[in-house]
Amino acid sequence: MSLDTFKVIRRLVTANDSEGLSYVLLDGPSPKIHQRETGPVRGHTDLWVWNETPLPLGGLEDASEFPYDFPGSENGGHLRAVQSRSKPNSYDISKDLAIVPEHPIKVMANGRRWDRGGSSTFVGAMHKTQTIDYAILVEGERVLQLDDREIRWQPGDVVIDLGGWHRWNSPNEDGIVVFDMITAQFIDGPDGLIQGNDKVLVGLPEYPLPFGVEPTRRIVVGDCQPGLSKVISDGFPPEIYLDPARPGYASSKLWVVDSFPAKLVFETIHLPYIMVPPKGGSLCRMLTLPPDKSWQGRITSEDVRNFYKDMNAPFASTYSNGGRHPYMQKTDTIDYCVIIRGEVTLILDKEERKVAAGDVVIIRGANHAWSNNTDAPVVIAIASHDAQPES
Repeated sequence: MSLDTFKVIRRLVTANDSEGLSYVLLDGPSPKIHQRETGPVRGHTDLWVWNETPLPLGGLEDASEFPYDFPGSENGGHLRAVQSRSKPNSYDISKDLAIVPEHPIKVMANGRRWDRGGSSTFVGAMHKTQTIDYAILVEGERVLQLDDREIRWQPGDVVIDLGGWHRWNSPNEDGIVVFDMITAQFIDGPDGLIQGNDKVLVGLPEYPLPFGVEPTRRIVVGDCQPGLSKVISDGFPPEIYLDPARPGYASSKLWVVDSFPAKLVFETIHLPYIMVPPKGGSLCRMLTLPPDKSWQGRITSEDVRNFYKDMNAPFASTYSNGGRHPYMQKTDTIDYCVIIRGEVTLILDKEERKVAAGDVVIIRGANHAWSNNTDAPVVIAIASHDAQPES
């Protein structure tokens, strides 16, 4: 199969100048595009790599070019987009020369990846990595195969993989998934079992949501017994945060990592982090933004102050009278933002850029706001990581 359907992903990266003003450092394809002629994926794109935690905020280097051994540095992690190849109607499994039968567990490369085989031209091998992955389906379709079942998921769905055995395939159509892979702690060695007894929380489907807001499907998977992966939860997150001053705004909390290396636990939504992650940790959430025209001209400084207070982040707001946007904010984080649906404008101190579904924005401690100048809601998946400012 030719590579003419490999999609180049637009990636926008921010930086701050010597006066602390935010601007766009990079805008375009990542230089680290890895295309493949065969196999279940067309290739992957390295979007960002970090070798220390908290992540460094400064610098003008393109961190996508930093070398790493999959699944990434044991002191950090990496962000990548994987493009899968769907199986054509003409496929004949009896003639597939790429089939690898299932086999006993093999320890791969750096000792933080394990493989059980079972792959073919269009199905990946059963494997696990010493990571917690935020897997965000951007477009197309993907099927996640576990030991207890398989799950078909759709654009906007998010899988939280807690170091479990799994494999991927796309039987019906190509797909693009963005993976934020964070080094995890396996306290029981290569078994990598989920620890503790935290209650798993799932929202009710009849939970009332504002007009234009759709619930986010959160699928949490991992190993509860050696060599046996399973679904921990599959449903809507129970914590959705609204802004009374902006009807149609919603932020759904999906997962929190509160230490490094990341712990394998059954649930983290109960932790008190809504917009900004804990020190040394990360926070994954899904954001829905209504059209700005639905609230413009009616927002007050008190509205903004109350919003950031309710999000447990009063320090984040940089509101000023006559500012570029009332919801300008700045935090010591690196935010990986994947535009799921719609078109939105990223407002910075020195410029602004329009981005659209399929684009990836990496915000590095930038003063910024999102402005929806369209007539429809915008949906953005955001994975925020604690970061260390330059001294």
